[in-house]
Amino acid sequence: MMTIQFNTDHNIKIDEKHRLSFKSILTDALNRFRDHISHLEVHLSDEDGNKNSQNDIRCLLEARLVGYNPIIATNNANTNELAIDGAIEILKTSLNTHVNRLNNH
Repeated sequence: MMTIQFNTDHNIKIDEKHRLSFKSILTDALNRFRDHISHLEVHLSDEDGNKNSQNDIRCLLEARLVGYNPIIATNNANTNELAIDGAIEILKTSLNTHVNRLNNH
C-alpha cells in the first residue's frame, strides 16, 4: 500500500476534506504503479505568497520507489488542484518510462 504524505508551506492551508480528495485523486491516478511506489510525498507551496499571482502554486511530487531512487515531478498552476493534476501527469510519464525499462531488462 502506498503511503501519501502532504507537506505545505505557511501560505497554503489544506483542510481534511481537500486532503482526502487529493489523496483519492493521487491514489486513482497512480494505481497502476502501486506495486512500485512505497511512499508518495506531496509538497504544495505558494511561490510568492501573493494571492493575485498567476501560476504561483507549486506542487512537487516525490515518488519513493522500492529499491530505486525517488522520481520527482513538479508543476506550477493557479490552484492547488491544477498544480497537483499537472504534477501527476508529469510523474506518470516518468513512471511509465521507469516501469518500461524494468520490464525490458
